[in-house]
Parts: sequence; structure tokens; C-alpha cells
Amino acid sequence: MVRALSAAAERLAQWLALVGAIGILLMMVHVGADILSRNLMGRPIPATNEIVSRYYMVLIGFLPLAWVEQRRGMVAVEVLEWVLGPRGRRVSDLLVALIACGIYAALAWITWQTALSNWRSGSFVVVLNFRLPVWPTYFLLPVGLALAAIVTLVRALEVLTGHTPSPRGTGPEADR
Repeated sequence: MVRALSAAAERLAQWLALVGAIGILLMMVHVGADILSRNLMGRPIPATNEIVSRYYMVLIGFLPLAWVEQRRGMVAVEVLEWVLGPRGRRVSDLLVALIACGIYAALAWITWQTALSNWRSGSFVVVLNFRLPVWPTYFLLPVGLALAAIVTLVRALEVLTGHTPSPRGTGPEADR
């Protein structure tokens, strides 16, 4: 069951990371077109700053969060790691996974409440006398944070059951 849960969380994390990567590409095209438009025609694309800061940045910052957790790409401080034996490292890994899960879950809950509030009020920004809705982007935070909570919970279950698929240090820094 832990392996099936881990595989499902991994697939979903990879999908959200792909959405984040597509967001990066769209942002590059949008900003590039804005620069060209401003320099060649003397007119920028309206609302580029608002769309980049309120849509693209939120998308690329929070949706891939679970993928980064899955790859163990978050910052890790291993000051006392060398002192701990295998059992101590396992306890440490379990505690870190549970604490991270709790923090992600709490943040997901809080941002969900904020998203609902902004949805109900129809939150928007005014750009050139146009109301640009921004409430949809508030839902990206709880989605990314909730999946990161699930990934860290699955990691805790893997540590508890001994089914840890990959040892510490398999993040991006291990690829070098």
C-alpha cells in the first residue's frame, strides 16, 4: 500500500512539476513578447507585470513543490547526521518528514481558507480600467502545499515501514 501511495504521489508531483515548467515557458514567451512589443512598437503588452506576478510566479513557485520534496531537493541541514547511527538517522528522517508534513498541511489549510475568501469576494486587480480576476491563483497554493504534505507523509510511512526507495542525497545535488 505504501508503494502504491508513493507511486501515485510521485505521478501527481511530476504532473504538477510539468505544469510548472510549462508556466515557466509561457512566462518567458509572454515577457519576451512584451519586451519586443515595447522596443519595436513602443507599446508594452498590457497587464504583463500583473499577469507575471499574480499568475506565472505563483504557478511556478508552488505547483512543483511536491516534486522538489519527492526528489529530496529541499535544503537539508545535516549538522549532527554524522554522529547518528542508522537507527538515529531513521528517527531523524521520520521526525523531519512528520514536521514538514505538519507545516505543509497547516499552510495548505490556511491558504485554502484564503483562496475561498478571495473566490467568494471575486478578488481582482484593475489594469487599464480592466478588472483582471486574481482569485483563481489563490487556489494554486493549497494544491501545491497539500501535495507536498502528502509526499512528506508518504516519506514518513516509507521510513516507518522500511520501504524507503532512495537514500538521502538523491536530490539535484547528487546528480552532479
